[in-house]
Amino acid sequence: MSEGNFLFTSESVTEGHPDKVCDQISDAVLDDVIRQDKKGRVACECFVTVGLAIVGGEITTTGYVDIPRLVRGLVADIGYTDPKFGFAYNSIGILNAIGAQSLDIAQGVDIGGAGDQGLMSGYACRETAELMPLPIMLAHKLTKRLAEVRKKKILPYLGPDGKSQVTVEYRDKKPVRIEAVVVSAHHTEEILDKTGKKITEKARQEIIDTIVKPIIPESMLDKETKYFINPTGKFVIGGPQSDTGMTGRKIIVDTYGGMASHGGGAFSGKDPTKVDRSASYMARYIAKNVVAAGLAEKCTIQLAYAIGVAEPVSIMIFTDKTNKIDYKHMIELVRKNFDLTPHGIIESLNLLRPIYRKTASYGHFGWNDPDYTWEKIDKVKDLLKDA
Repeated sequence: MSEGNFLFTSESVTEGHPDKVCDQISDAVLDDVIRQDKKGRVACECFVTVGLAIVGGEITTTGYVDIPRLVRGLVADIGYTDPKFGFAYNSIGILNAIGAQSLDIAQGVDIGGAGDQGLMSGYACRETAELMPLPIMLAHKLTKRLAEVRKKKILPYLGPDGKSQVTVEYRDKKPVRIEAVVVSAHHTEEILDKTGKKITEKARQEIIDTIVKPIIPESMLDKETKYFINPTGKFVIGGPQSDTGMTGRKIIVDTYGGMASHGGGAFSGKDPTKVDRSASYMARYIAKNVVAAGLAEKCTIQLAYAIGVAEPVSIMIFTDKTNKIDYKHMIELVRKNFDLTPHGIIESLNLLRPIYRKTASYGHFGWNDPDYTWEKIDKVKDLLKDA
């Protein structure tokens, strides 16, 4: 691989993927708590397998969450409504294993400190209009399209589970073409060929024409682009019937597809006092505004916190030598224009709202949605003025 010339791959999964079922359950619990009690503390985890969902964690609230009702409603909304999927909303067993938050943690958070130690990263770049890396945005748009086509019954044989993967060729660090596209689409048996071991060529072409081509820019496709559609042959057994799911196992899907560093903390099921989530949102907010202001072509922000301490213990900025001003000055700009305490982050991004279930699918970043306040670029003028 020569300098700046390489292949880069990112993946995404649909809302019916077992891990994403868990992320959505955890965030739906968080939303229900916030609706009733903005001071509630939530650290909610979920595990699913064939016919079973276990919901656990630590929650302190004045409200009440009906866990079985919430889980069944969400599973039905995702699309697991038929026992043929091995995981149906009206027949799964549900185990509630939720306790209260540790008082040792609470005493540090109650005074405005971070809910845990750790490091959080945010990233932005010029590759797309969303200021996100191209591979992950294309992968997300493919899985979103899979869900859309299923729900609209454009391809009635699709099931809730699914995956995508996009490999982009970079030259001089710029994306120039698509090397490979992978789509694994959960489906019923009706599209299997006579062997029963793979889907028909007709179904394969329908998925390319209906899912891939509306999403992948034609200008980036060529005769060398490879398409892998259900590469094992078939995908009849999917969802929790085929694989267990757990909250927090898709952290790279949730963020930047591997293009940027990751602190390691998952987001879903955590209220905004947990800096794993809120500081990661703030780091994206900062990085996006830095790039939108033209202070760098790409920008990684790392924030680090100590449990119970309000201010970050460190701030790091990396721009891959694309910065227009020196790093010391950039950090001064960040400290001046962004409140990095947990309370300040929650206030400035308005995070105490029941908005989190929808963030649990198709990535937390890059979407033009007013609820995703960390995607605003309202600090550009201030940054330019101070720079």
